[in-house]
Amino acid sequence: MFDKVLVANRGEIAVRVMRACEELGIDTVAVYSEADKHGGHVRYADEAYNVGPARAADSYLDQEAIIEAANKADADAIHPGYGFLAENADFAARVHEEDGLTWVGPSSESMERLGEKTHARRVMEEADVPIVPGTTEPVEDVEEVTDFGDEHGYPIAIKAEGGGGGRGMKVVESADEAADQLESAKREGEAYFSNDSVYLERYLENPRHIEVQIIADEDGNVVHLGERDCSLQRRHQKVIEEGPSPALSDELREEIGDAARRGVRAADYFNAGTVEFLVEEEDREPGELLGPDANFYFLEVNTRIQVEHTVTEELTGFDIVKEQLRVAAGNELSIAQDEVDLDGHAIEFRINAENAADDFQPASEGSLDVYDAPGGIGVRVDDALRQGDELVTDYDSMIAKLIVWGEDREECLERSRRALAEYDLEGVVTIIPFHRLMLDDDEFRAGTHTTKYLDEELDRDRLVDAQEKWGTEGVLEAEGEAEAEVTEREFTVEVNGKRFDVSLEEEGAPSIPTPETGGGADGGGGGGRPQGAGGSEEESGGEAVEVAEGGEAIEAEMQGTILSVNVEEGDEVGAGDVVCVLEAMKMENDVVAERGGTVTNVAVGEGDSVDMGDVLIVLE
Repeated sequence: MFDKVLVANRGEIAVRVMRACEELGIDTVAVYSEADKHGGHVRYADEAYNVGPARAADSYLDQEAIIEAANKADADAIHPGYGFLAENADFAARVHEEDGLTWVGPSSESMERLGEKTHARRVMEEADVPIVPGTTEPVEDVEEVTDFGDEHGYPIAIKAEGGGGGRGMKVVESADEAADQLESAKREGEAYFSNDSVYLERYLENPRHIEVQIIADEDGNVVHLGERDCSLQRRHQKVIEEGPSPALSDELREEIGDAARRGVRAADYFNAGTVEFLVEEEDREPGELLGPDANFYFLEVNTRIQVEHTVTEELTGFDIVKEQLRVAAGNELSIAQDEVDLDGHAIEFRINAENAADDFQPASEGSLDVYDAPGGIGVRVDDALRQGDELVTDYDSMIAKLIVWGEDREECLERSRRALAEYDLEGVVTIIPFHRLMLDDDEFRAGTHTTKYLDEELDRDRLVDAQEKWGTEGVLEAEGEAEAEVTEREFTVEVNGKRFDVSLEEEGAPSIPTPETGGGADGGGGGGRPQGAGGSEEESGGEAVEVAEGGEAIEAEMQGTILSVNVEEGDEVGAGDVVCVLEAMKMENDVVAERGGTVTNVAVGEGDSVDMGDVLIVLE
């Protein structure tokens, strides 16, 4: 077994991996960006190394910095968690080639073979796993898209080769949309995965999203640990996952599990992974299940551990992360297929810092003024933040995961109701009100919802009502008289990149000046950004931008990266025109002009990182 593992990730998944390591007697190493210097995963690890500034491309995605930190720490393995470099075959190969380092995951060859969707489709088709009608070679021209539509009908899904979770996927409803959607899918593929290759699939109108957890060793043993139903999604991003699926009959469940094992074995795959399927929903009577004749199709393989692996762990009592480490160390699986026994029902609720009533808009700031997680029988919380922590908005919006287990689905739903009501969290807006709403939702309780339910069927007014009833504001107002201020002076010392923390507290002392509070000893001198357009100056990336009287500054509504700029100075735009595209929270967001005018200033360019409130375009 390993002596020391570097976890190349952050937040709750980094802590999750570190906990497994600790139980196996393995020391842990954290890496962190400047934005995460006080992160929970940094506190938990045995040692930590700074790998760069807040921007992920300059820190968590910096392969050289990650490997350098591993070597400095004398780590003998790297666990990537999920996201960031977890599915990067080139990085896995670099780790493998590094003397004394082991990659905790599948081989780079398997990752490359299954990470590219067209290749994965060919592998699965050869293994007699059903696949959705589509192309098995990359698509370059818009004519290929329209020809496919003529043959198979619309809508069509254009998907990035390296995509997943809805990233790099565009739906074409008609031939008129083909050119724009092809360009957008290729652009997202390049931005997210440095790969603009795309392929086509027939877009299933009413599917369920079913995934099978597998684990395999290098001796060819492959085990599946049951399925998870991830059909409750918004814009292809999962929000609630559960297992077993409330929609599948035992016969269909067995067929899908066997197909997953066949496909993984044919790909010479080892370590943990997830084989994802789409199952076509049918008109069913209440209580009726999808039988063995239901259509199901291979979607993709995630060559890593999943966010929702916790559901499977609660059903099986099997620690998937520990098994990943054992397999990476060269051991055989500790469990056989006939020993897998699913017990009860489990649901995972993603506790995201988002406002579901505002189209799941992610929070731009906040701190956990109150944080008291639920407990009791059958309740598990995976998190990294603690009360008093500031929300880091440079990455994804997940604060924690609440996982609830019950003897059956009904008990699990009722226990979930209790656990969500117990979750006391103030200072940051979350989607807990949305989760509480779903527990009273007829479609969800009946298990008849599909991947389209949230985006196309759910009444938006119900989300607003839930937020008003159960929601928290972003910032708590101070109550009563203020206590004597305690100034905490924190110092982070780095020696050869390794982090050491020193903290001092002093009651009644003046605060320490920071770039945010200004240079005065009392922290004064700061001020908000000037508002309005009466000949004011506004900020873009820290620089002043002139806005003439009567003009309009189009600002970023969230932190993100500019994918494209569609206008130039002097262009005329109308109300509703898209002036640029902003990538945030793994999705493209069109930035539109609220009124018409002439572009007088383009303050950003392709690839620029922007914060909420930054000026993007100025109109006159």
